[in-house]
Amino acid sequence: MLALIDPMDAGPRKRAAATERLCVATRRVKPITDMIRFVVGPDGKVVADLKRKLPGRGVWVTATRQALAEAIRRKALARAFKREVRVEPDLADRVEALLERSALDALAIARKSGAVAAGFAKVEAALQRENVVALIHAADAGPDGVTKLAAARRRAGLEAERTAVVTLFSAAQLDLALGRANVIHAALLADRASDSFLARCRSLERFRTGVPEHRHGTA
Repeated sequence: MLALIDPMDAGPRKRAAATERLCVATRRVKPITDMIRFVVGPDGKVVADLKRKLPGRGVWVTATRQALAEAIRRKALARAFKREVRVEPDLADRVEALLERSALDALAIARKSGAVAAGFAKVEAALQRENVVALIHAADAGPDGVTKLAAARRRAGLEAERTAVVTLFSAAQLDLALGRANVIHAALLADRASDSFLARCRSLERFRTGVPEHRHGTA
């Protein structure tokens, strides 16, 4: 029971991983899948350990911007580490950027696995011929293309509840992840790499809003 109420951990090399930890912001015990681990780097700076593999003692915070902001405001991270540490004022922005990068890296891997169809015409074709698990629209996409592809999805008999819609990334971010220019729309096909991308999208959405929506960023 000590592992559940102690906000610290001894690091991945010191003991078996626990399944729950105490959030230093909310003071609630939660599954580690709903939390972010923080460690102190060699320079004394607090950094996020998204993969939960960095050495050293760790402190856990509920994986939302609001909880992290509260932990910073109350100086809960510094108190939990029980030592002199540096908490950068833009730590929440840095964590969000790491979560974004993690999701986009997963999208790039899905592309290499052949699980992404990019471009309006290819998305339309995929909806008719492939097992599409998600539609990806650039955050700055125009409403016309989004509406047309939603209609194409319905014509293909795909239920909205079973087809996620991702609108978390700009066209420029999608261009870099997919290795081509002017990506506004893409279709994500059934694949293990696609599952990883969607899981990371849920983590990013949860951090931004506090709730991991099924539709991953749509209204």
